[in-house]
Amino acid sequence: MSGPARGLRAAALIAAFVLGLVLPDAAAQAAVLERFLPQAVVADLVPGADRLGPPEGEPPVAPAFKGAELVGYVFINSDFTNSTGYSGRPMHVLTGVTAEGVISGLRLVEHHEPIVLIGIPESKITAYLDGLVGYDAVTMTAPAGKGDPDIISGATVTVLVFHDSITRAAAKVARRHGLGGLAAAGAQPAAPVRDIAMDRPAEVTDWQTLVGDGSVRRLLLTVGEVNEAFAAAGNAAAMARPEPGEADDIFIDLYVAQVSVPTIGRSLLGENEWRNLQQSLGEGEQAILVMGQGRYSFKGSGYVRGGIFDRIQLAQDTSSIRFRDRWHKRLGHVAAAGAPDFPEVGLFRIPRDVEFAPTLPWQLELLVQRTTGALDKAFVTFDVSYAVPEPYLAPAPAAAPTAAATSAVAEDALLDHDEGSARDSLWKSIWQSNLWSAGLLAASVVFLTVVFFFQDLVVRRPKLLKGMRYAFLAYTLVWIGWLSNAQLSVVNVLTLSSAIANGFSWQYFLMDPLVFILWFAVAASLLFWGRGPFCGWLCPFGALQELTNHAGRRLGIRQIQVPWGLHERLWPIKYMIFMALFGLALYDLALAEKLSEVEPFKTAIILKFVRDWPFVVFALALLVAGLFIERFFCRYLCPLGGALAVPARIRMFDWLKRWPECGTQCNRCARECPVQSIHPEGHINPNECIYCMHCQELYRDDFRCPHNVTRRLKKERRRSSPIAAERDPKAA
Repeated sequence: MSGPARGLRAAALIAAFVLGLVLPDAAAQAAVLERFLPQAVVADLVPGADRLGPPEGEPPVAPAFKGAELVGYVFINSDFTNSTGYSGRPMHVLTGVTAEGVISGLRLVEHHEPIVLIGIPESKITAYLDGLVGYDAVTMTAPAGKGDPDIISGATVTVLVFHDSITRAAAKVARRHGLGGLAAAGAQPAAPVRDIAMDRPAEVTDWQTLVGDGSVRRLLLTVGEVNEAFAAAGNAAAMARPEPGEADDIFIDLYVAQVSVPTIGRSLLGENEWRNLQQSLGEGEQAILVMGQGRYSFKGSGYVRGGIFDRIQLAQDTSSIRFRDRWHKRLGHVAAAGAPDFPEVGLFRIPRDVEFAPTLPWQLELLVQRTTGALDKAFVTFDVSYAVPEPYLAPAPAAAPTAAATSAVAEDALLDHDEGSARDSLWKSIWQSNLWSAGLLAASVVFLTVVFFFQDLVVRRPKLLKGMRYAFLAYTLVWIGWLSNAQLSVVNVLTLSSAIANGFSWQYFLMDPLVFILWFAVAASLLFWGRGPFCGWLCPFGALQELTNHAGRRLGIRQIQVPWGLHERLWPIKYMIFMALFGLALYDLALAEKLSEVEPFKTAIILKFVRDWPFVVFALALLVAGLFIERFFCRYLCPLGGALAVPARIRMFDWLKRWPECGTQCNRCARECPVQSIHPEGHINPNECIYCMHCQELYRDDFRCPHNVTRRLKKERRRSSPIAAERDPKAA
């Protein structure tokens, strides 16, 4: 096949692979409650219930009874909300909710999340779900005694999807069945939504007037009230550490206002800041001002480390908004005449893509935390309700007469939130909170790409190449692997293939910024260089093997040169492992994911060897073998390497150069290749090459490559000959 034809074929195959990632969602799955209902222990999901009634409605919900009394409902979160994580497949959680609209029990019944399968113990996910028990689906507030459960390090995407899906699904069930005092769906037509009267003149008024007419709302907490709240929560450890001070000492004096309303904003912000706000707010965006004084900070310091304000959140209807540092602006004072001198004033922008209706009531929730141990904290929640005062609202539009059926449809539309919009908001917020780490990884990929494109300049400087390679491998191991847990795995390939078959959405692929960037880099490198850039430079376990091997060499460990005949017959093992896992995944994906433990990535990189001893022994055995045979696992056993080697054959370019003498008169490159990817006849096998560029370093070396040595000696002889000296005395 000619070069251009091969290039076009390669481009087409790569394009087909990448386009497969962005296929639109398949048709919505049928309700899965009946599939998992036999696994339900009703008393665990709805305490006190002794039986379940037949599922009813669409999506289905099973009523839970205590004798003849209806005490709650059981449903599957994925029937009501989009619970698809990075795997591209839904995460199914049996959920119980009481007649008061409180989440009372959760059981994870099925998932295919790679990070849980290859890194995070499922017990941590179960503990996280237990932390959601007590969540009020009517008011969309976390349990008063403990607040929202802490994000699991390394599984941010998965737990955020769990939280978002479960709480919104519970809110939909509460709305549909009128739990917690809500009117049942379709019971009455929804009132027309009013707008803010933006055409009303923006007057300037004083602090006292703003507080008096409800433009500014207040939450005042004393030390005694906070101590009483922790006592009511029943946490003995928290009660044993009361807040010091007199009972009537001010704990926090918190004020809040919706400053995107013209009169309120102009009065509190002042002319200049109000003008700046108008210029910075995009269409449909809103802003609130939070002001506080007292011993407790509503900001805390968590947002400095993680970019999220973890002490306050805005709740409205069935949605809640956690503020990001990128949405925040610190102000020095409040401009309204007579306003207190607040030490903390924060202006928070509410982006357009979050669910927020500016004219409907909302609450600002304050999470008060108390340290109860070296690593433990207790929480209680307080809130201040807010509604834009009537004078700032435009007149209500006339309600169109609707039939009962039309009303029910409208109510269903209200309940059925735009899942695409909700998921867009989720992945965007994840990227916003990971901008620094995503930017660093993207920059390192760009740097590596530049090195590969200009490799001829780099390989002429062996010391630079060696130092740069070791430094990059250390960065890959420590930052990409141990700190960021961004280790790709064959599990990603299996779940990705399954997701493509079932309709893969671009939104899901964007859920994990670092994994997305790595997969994008892999897809691009397959087109240009094959699998080598990932396996040789961006795989944390590969880096660990190479670094430990070179450390062993410095300690005097002799290397084993595997005979070529045996080495060539050991190559196929990794392909057979991958094909076995891939074939099994078509039959039973869950079993294939468990057998993927043949990769030691979870043990050595994600869990950092803190695991049951058989897994640790297996991982250490592979590393010990790698001390004598460099990258032993990569060469013979890695199913991910096998998976990537298949499309590596269709790369469009040959960047690794060879001399005619390679493999005939000289075998130095083949002998020194760290993974023996060069055949005795001089051919480089792209399926096995890790693109370390050592052969290219030799290719350009005038003292180690026989071809270059011969050329150099001929030039030196010509320069030293009498004829050359006569023609050019300077050369002589």
